[in-house]
Amino acid sequence: MMRRLALGLFLLAAPVQAAELKILTPPVVEHAGLHELVEEFQQKTGTKVTLIVGEMLKIPERVHNEATDLFFLESDLMGKLAPGSMGGAPAHLGRVHIGLAVKAGAPHPDISTLPRFIAVLKSAKGVTYSNPDPVRGSMVAKMAHAMMQRPDFAGVHGVISSKGNGVSGLVNGEGDMALQLISEILPRKEVELVGKLPDELKAHMDISLALSSKAANVADAKAFIAFVMRPEAYKVWNTKGLDR
Repeated sequence: MMRRLALGLFLLAAPVQAAELKILTPPVVEHAGLHELVEEFQQKTGTKVTLIVGEMLKIPERVHNEATDLFFLESDLMGKLAPGSMGGAPAHLGRVHIGLAVKAGAPHPDISTLPRFIAVLKSAKGVTYSNPDPVRGSMVAKMAHAMMQRPDFAGVHGVISSKGNGVSGLVNGEGDMALQLISEILPRKEVELVGKLPDELKAHMDISLALSSKAANVADAKAFIAFVMRPEAYKVWNTKGLDR
């Protein structure tokens, strides 16, 4: 009797475990304001949020193999997921463009048209971008590398960054310009954004988010999706490089 009473008192005194939300995200979204919105969501709801960051092209496999509550993914890749991967229809979050970066304080050339953009790249000693090795799983690297293979880009000295992404290569002195997603350029104080690439190149990623079919915390996951898609949330997304 005494044991049962002691056990009951212990259970009453034990702290209630806070709810936890596991979110799988690529770096492009992580740097586009996700951290700020996660912190705000935690403060307002008391729900702990754990971000699991992985390269874009590896996320489809991770969605299948790992137990997360929701995930962000490029919209076309989202549409190609294996049946049963999502716990509902995906929601379109917005678009992130690839931009041209230079070192802080360097001149900002005119890249307003495709011919001008190509001429600017040809004038560079080196244009750094992320490693396109499929093992790394970087979608922006794949896009930048494909761009460099175009006949009209012949003569551009493209440099695959030896460490990190294209911006890291620029900071490390491997080139004097860099191609990188705008949301990954803006946080780096050592560099400046010249602008997004000309529209003809279609150098952008559309981002969607969805509830995982493996979600253990469905209610909080749905609440988080609604939270990051409020008009107020886009004030954060937009300043960090993600446009609606």
